[in-house]
Amino acid sequence: METIIQRAKEAKASAYVPYSTFPVGACAETEDGFYFQGCNIENASFGLSNCGERTAIFNAVSAGAKRLKKIAVVADTKEPVSPCGACRQVMAEFMDPEAEVVLANVKGDRKKVTVSELLPGAFEAGDMDE
Repeated sequence: METIIQRAKEAKASAYVPYSTFPVGACAETEDGFYFQGCNIENASFGLSNCGERTAIFNAVSAGAKRLKKIAVVADTKEPVSPCGACRQVMAEFMDPEAEVVLANVKGDRKKVTVSELLPGAFEAGDMDE
């Protein structure tokens, strides 16, 4: 678990956050053991910003990964950082419901949860069937 958290911390250093000044780093691990980092990237048009978690997941998917086994998220927060709703839904798309999500802060506090604990009742592809 230390490797994925350390890589998330490293990714946080690349965050582009001129508006919120709230850098977030993430690291996703694929089922075959590859790591993909991501950070939040803001835009003056706030809706066009992207979170660190989604950046890491999109990096993994763009490199050919279809399923992720774990993701870690790190920020400078009092408690371990919690992903936004959009990130939770993207996790549900590319991770099993019982996949591990490690929430952390720069002080070293951690909390392990599953995707289904973060997003019970996630909207899934099967929900679009007639």
